[in-house]
Amino acid sequence: MKKCFVFLMCILLLQILAEPVVSKDDMPSGKLEIFSWWAGDEGPALEALIKLYNQHYPDVEVINATVTGGAGVNFRAVLKTRMLGGNPPDSFQVHAGQELIGTWVVADRMQDLTWLYKEEGWFDVFPQSVIDKLSYGGGIYSVPLNIHRAGVMWYIPSHLADWGITSPPKTLKEFYETCAILQGKGIIPLVVGEAWTTIHLWDEVALSVLGPDNYEALWTGRLSPNSNQMIAVWDEYGKILDCTNLRDNAAGLSWQQATDLLVSGEAAFNVMGDWVDGYLSTTLGLKAGDDYGWADFPNTQGAFTWLSDTFGLPVGAPNQEAAIAWLRMIGSVEGQNMFNPLKGSIPARVDAVEQAPELYNKYLQYTAKAWANDRLVGSMMHGVVANERFTGDFNQVLDIYIQSRNSTAAAAAMESVCKEAGACGL
Repeated sequence: MKKCFVFLMCILLLQILAEPVVSKDDMPSGKLEIFSWWAGDEGPALEALIKLYNQHYPDVEVINATVTGGAGVNFRAVLKTRMLGGNPPDSFQVHAGQELIGTWVVADRMQDLTWLYKEEGWFDVFPQSVIDKLSYGGGIYSVPLNIHRAGVMWYIPSHLADWGITSPPKTLKEFYETCAILQGKGIIPLVVGEAWTTIHLWDEVALSVLGPDNYEALWTGRLSPNSNQMIAVWDEYGKILDCTNLRDNAAGLSWQQATDLLVSGEAAFNVMGDWVDGYLSTTLGLKAGDDYGWADFPNTQGAFTWLSDTFGLPVGAPNQEAAIAWLRMIGSVEGQNMFNPLKGSIPARVDAVEQAPELYNKYLQYTAKAWANDRLVGSMMHGVVANERFTGDFNQVLDIYIQSRNSTAAAAAMESVCKEAGACGL
């Protein structure tokens, strides 16, 4: 009931604020296929957008084509088959950065949207740092719908209090001390799930050990993947994994199920993106700041690991007018304020939150301020700093390390994957 109330209130408030995003003389018709991995617990935010689109464009039949699987792992395989087979969707979800540029733009599979940015005035409302990650060779190739923060350490305050933990650990030393206390009580200190969640965790460990400058240097060729600094990252990663459920039930857990262990009190912390906020607030009906809390991963204070879900216009999209109307809508204040409070993310537009602050909970208000003030670093797992081939092959590197716990071998394997994928500036 609480979930439905929040959902309906967001829709009602935005209907009051709504303004047309296209003139009535330019109304598309036909069909629109939207391809994404937002299903299940991530579905309500997308469904709200589609409802808004239907209100503006009643003559378009929207086909909500989703492929389930966290972080789009399964989705990308299906998308590749369709794109390479000459059967593209009208628009599809893709992370800003190398996932977009290194996979689809360099292959000439996406249309330049610079003209749309000029028409909509988006150069004035989207941060240049985001536009840069959507650009290649003088063109801009997608529209950012949101900003997610990847490196958030989630917890339940009442559980920590019950276990005698006064606050989340701020340093790795404090984390290991907390880990020992929790393991002594039979609690999972840090819960992980299926394979991509362990890559997500690796990203934050790397940032913690390297710091923002060296973390960025890793992806631009200024720090070797086979350096002593990277061997130290793998050493620390192993210590972190010893505080997780990796060898128990991790492989069978989605990120939602891992979060459920947090809520039930079987685990203390979960390092995951702020889509957890959407799950906890929209799906479970919990209150940010009271029922659940958040902190930076140890030693990453002042750094914001970001990603952005975007949509573009594929070459050969069968329903281009309807797709362009979709892109106009998701880039509007109305569209971004409809979607993000439900998703657990903040708008990519810099002017959206201030126009409807009542829609954003305590966590989202917090992360909006962090986005404006913290040092921004791009997520590897979510395609900002590394291309799709690299993130796929990085699973093999993790497997090598998890089986051998040999940091030197893992660093050498990572260097090989970087070279094969054309990533890490190599």
